[in-house]
Amino acid sequence: MQAHQFTKYAFRIRTRQGVVVDNLMIHGRDEHEAQRKLRQVYHDCHIIECICHRGGVRVPVSSFEEVANLIVR
Repeated sequence: MQAHQFTKYAFRIRTRQGVVVDNLMIHGRDEHEAQRKLRQVYHDCHIIECICHRGGVRVPVSSFEEVANLIVR
């Protein structure tokens, strides 16, 4: 059986009441799974920022456009 690789994601969100919450750490296989877990706890929140933590290094999560630009170059 293969072990799943989980990554930590740090979120900065605005709750539906308007309160800003910083540094919410959630594990997930990818950003989509971490966002799904976040929204189970904070319904209707607005994600302000998401930062990926891999091996103690902060890596901003890239957008599809940023990744496509790197591949094309």
